[in-house]
Amino acid sequence: MVQTTGVSKWFGDLVAVSDVSFSIGAGVTALLGPNGAGKSTLLRMMCGLAQPSNGSVSVLGRDPRRDVAVLGRIGLAPQQESLLDHLTGGEFVELAAGLHQVRNPAEAARQAIATVELDPDDPRPLSTYSKGMRQRIKLAQAIVHDPAVIALDEPLTGLDPRQRRSMIDLFHRLGAAGKCVVVSSHVLDEVERFGSRVLVIVQGRLAAEGDFREIRAQMDDRPLRIRIRTDRPRPLAIALLDRDVISGCRLEGADGLVVDTTDPAAFRRALAPAARAQDASLGELRPLDDDLESVFRYLVER
Repeated sequence: MVQTTGVSKWFGDLVAVSDVSFSIGAGVTALLGPNGAGKSTLLRMMCGLAQPSNGSVSVLGRDPRRDVAVLGRIGLAPQQESLLDHLTGGEFVELAAGLHQVRNPAEAARQAIATVELDPDDPRPLSTYSKGMRQRIKLAQAIVHDPAVIALDEPLTGLDPRQRRSMIDLFHRLGAAGKCVVVSSHVLDEVERFGSRVLVIVQGRLAAEGDFREIRAQMDDRPLRIRIRTDRPRPLAIALLDRDVISGCRLEGADGLVVDTTDPAAFRRALAPAARAQDASLGELRPLDDDLESVFRYLVER
């Protein structure tokens, strides 16, 4: 339903997307990458809002920059916060439905707003909406015309845990209904909950693709360095070494322990029992190289 072939986009000397090729169909596909990786640029090209500098983009077998008809089958919830703040949520979504020539814009707007768990009759202007409400009203306008391809750029930012669960369930329902749902995120745990196919974008390049579990396994294969704050660092270090879950360690001050592990999952399972066995209190557990940049850099270097 969406295919890119050697697509690149540059702005002067800045290369935002470099030689990216993929093909995706119905269901939920996550576009995972750190901020500035090129995810939004890729989505904009997919929706016909930006012209590739090189390569091609095809949506439902058509070029979204050249074939206006295909634009009516694409829905986009952008990351940007710009909305028509003087309108109510109902007016905003109804306007989107009208622009897409939906037969009954008012009724379609009500249904879309209810789908994202907002009140279609809320009289307040969008300027009064919270971050989470603005995210959901953007999603409502993206689905009001029943598109076949839905692009969602960081749609879960600002939502509380219950709202996140609800929106993720909605993404799955849309995918199960045969729609191609592409969701961008820089949060690894969010993408894990999608349980979907993942495209990993790093510095404008496609670093990995496939089932999330396989990519997460690659991530967990890399050595990790972790700082532990505990009242008994030396006994805890010995206990972890005895359990063969760390490959090295060093003491930092009176209550600091820095460990290296090549098996993060085994380390996580062993830490609490080891601490209990040594009567050690755990005050902090902080990965030193577990940010997304380091994860993605590791994937690229592999």
